[in-house]
Formats: sequence, structure tokens, C-alpha cells
Amino acid sequence: MAYLQGSCLCGAVRYQVKNEFKRFFLCHCSQCQKATGSAHASNLFSIPENLKWLSGEAQVKRFDLPDRALSKAFCTECGSGVPYTSKASGMWVVPAGSLDGEPSLMPMANIFWPERGSWYEAGLEAPRFERFMN
Repeated sequence: MAYLQGSCLCGAVRYQVKNEFKRFFLCHCSQCQKATGSAHASNLFSIPENLKWLSGEAQVKRFDLPDRALSKAFCTECGSGVPYTSKASGMWVVPAGSLDGEPSLMPMANIFWPERGSWYEAGLEAPRFERFMN
């Protein structure tokens, strides 16, 4: 199986991961909304031996929410989400948006659906444009 590369927005943190993901969830819980600043987290899960850092590992900072299984890792330069090891499963949690290519899996489930933003479905039906609107 091929490897994918991924990075943060500024490119300081780079990694490669085997394109053999076990799960792909869109998490709508309120903590993931806060952690991403978006409607949901888009996370792929990989076994530990399938990921290696290429550069910038020292620039990765991890935040663990006290008394919860939620964590987030990010580049200390640009703040972009990067992979981290799950406290619950020991698997790598790979933010799908940090990948430079297409993953082998498509999303398998929307989890914590009742916590989704009240505006989420309206956003799916909103007009679509190729570029930013002025």
C-alpha cells in the first residue's frame, strides 16, 4: 500500500502515513467543534507503526482536555491540526485536512450527530461557489 504525506499549513511539520486507515469519522461533538473551529472534526485512524514524522516533530504541541478522552495536536508556528496518538485507543488520529493526497477510506460515520451545529444542514444546502465571494 502506498504512503501519503501530510503537513501543517506553514509546512514546518511534515509526516508520512501508510494509506491503510482503519476508520474515518466525522465527529460533531461540541468539543471537536471547539477544537477545530468548524462543524466537525474529520479524523482518520491509523495503527502506530504506519506513521512517521518527516520534519518539525519538535514543533508539535499537544493539548489534552482534562477528564475527557479528547486531545488535539497542532503546529506551534501556524496552529494547524496535525496527527496525535489517541489516549483511548493508542491509534494515530490523523486530521483528514492535513493530508496532501486522498485517503483510502471515505467517511464511515457521523458521530455525536445530536450535538451537531443547528446550522450544519443549512450549510450543506447553501449555494456553492468556486472561490471566495466579495
